[in-house]
Amino acid sequence: MIFLPGLTNFLTTEIFEIISSKLILSSVAVLKSLGIIRFVQMFRSHLITAIFLSLILAIYFLFRLPNLTYQPIFADEAIYIRWAQVMKAEPTLRFLPLTDGKTPLFMWTMMPVFKIISDPLLAGRMLAVFTGLGTLAGVFVLGSLFFSKRVGLLAAFLMAITPYIVFFDRLALVDTMLAAFTIWSILLAFMLVKYKRIDLAMVLGYSLGAGLITKTPGMFSVLMVPLAIITMDYDAKGRTRRVLKVFGLFAIAIATALGIYNVLRLGPGFSSLSARNSDYVRNPADLLVKPLDPFVPHLGDIIEWWPLLLGYPVIIALVLGIIYGVLKKNKYLIALSLIALGPLLVQMALLQTFTARYMLFSIPPLLIVAAYGLDNLLLQVKKYRPAAALILILVLLVWPSNFANKLITDIENAPLPKNERRGYLEDWTAGYGLPEIAAFLENESKKGLIIVGTEGSFGTLPDGLQIYFDKNRNVVFKPGKTDLSNDLRAEASKSATFYVTNESRFTKSTEQVESIYRFPKALPKDAKNAQDAMLLFKVLPNPEGSR
Repeated sequence: MIFLPGLTNFLTTEIFEIISSKLILSSVAVLKSLGIIRFVQMFRSHLITAIFLSLILAIYFLFRLPNLTYQPIFADEAIYIRWAQVMKAEPTLRFLPLTDGKTPLFMWTMMPVFKIISDPLLAGRMLAVFTGLGTLAGVFVLGSLFFSKRVGLLAAFLMAITPYIVFFDRLALVDTMLAAFTIWSILLAFMLVKYKRIDLAMVLGYSLGAGLITKTPGMFSVLMVPLAIITMDYDAKGRTRRVLKVFGLFAIAIATALGIYNVLRLGPGFSSLSARNSDYVRNPADLLVKPLDPFVPHLGDIIEWWPLLLGYPVIIALVLGIIYGVLKKNKYLIALSLIALGPLLVQMALLQTFTARYMLFSIPPLLIVAAYGLDNLLLQVKKYRPAAALILILVLLVWPSNFANKLITDIENAPLPKNERRGYLEDWTAGYGLPEIAAFLENESKKGLIIVGTEGSFGTLPDGLQIYFDKNRNVVFKPGKTDLSNDLRAEASKSATFYVTNESRFTKSTEQVESIYRFPKALPKDAKNAQDAMLLFKVLPNPEGSR
């Protein structure tokens, strides 16, 4: 009878395990029938995605918000901000940018931001930061819906850290807004081909139209997004009918976009939109004479820009993405690559003036292609081993983190391409010292009316200075030439008079002026060029005029 307790314990344990397993199985069956397990699985999946997205957003803002006004104001920033101020103050001038061949949506959007942020430069750049956030959202959604959630997250991560994007997201330039509308237009075009709904066609038209009135290269999206039709399933029945339906929906979208664009005809300067094309675009007829003339030099520019602004890891991932996409016959990847690279090649062939920001709108779709390449590369490493993914992310973070730190704390040593460094940091287009000069003049204006002359009449001077005196009636600007005019010297006998100029453009002697400030610009990398500076003088009264 000694064995009875052991047998009892054994039977009790077995019975308990059987009953427990039955209870668990029945509970699981009940939870499945109620859809609770699926809900928990979905919640867990979305929770992980939300955590990763939160980390990406934290990196995004960490790379953009600190010291947002540290970089000197650029000429085009000064123009756009000043236009927005004038348009806000005078309703009859809401189409003011048309007079210079520019479209006004970015300035319209900036106008209400002035009510929230008093610093005009900060207001303009904050608008760019949140416009860039819209681009990041579009990249994530497009990558997640048409590739995989991993691709969406990787693409958003690349958007957050890539120096090319970080640099321009910190500047009040229209190109960031154009990039946002471009990526959303591509997303909506893919959705239109997939779902074939008229409401999507209308929304796509709104996005394309908004891109057109942001910047005229928005026309590239109008011309290129119909390529999304190659993503359609051509093997299913009723192919001809479906193709015609998609073409009809794209026609509705394009008609909507052009209708929005024609709103600009309400402005008196609409004809100026095409008047300055010859300043930027080469005559296509010239291609017959020198077909590779601008293309080859611009290819050299890209060879210089991309390693510095995209980085070799992203370039390699981009090439891998295209290769994987072609080998796997991924229609979405192929369409995305064509839509992104097509405008880039056209610009290289036709644009006389070519800068990195002109192709900014092509970069977010290319980052999705790069994310697709990274995703497939990681899948080759034993089915997405977490350690490999973590190491890759850390490697990707090292160089962009250093670049972002330079932008925030030591802009003059940031590894920018030669042309970008010259324009944003070295030349007359860089507005070093303007906030400090504005603060000085603000104090002087408290004593009474002051006259401020500038060497230029459009751009960094006087716009970069005028933005700080939008409501100060004690400061009167006298934009002029590159020297001190006799008229300005005559003003000095009536009111306190000051003169702001770039040292490289100051041609007159410094007689009868008192030097107040000198703000050196970045030291040129090219030893042949002298270091420029922003100068502030007080103009002294003419002894003859004071008698």
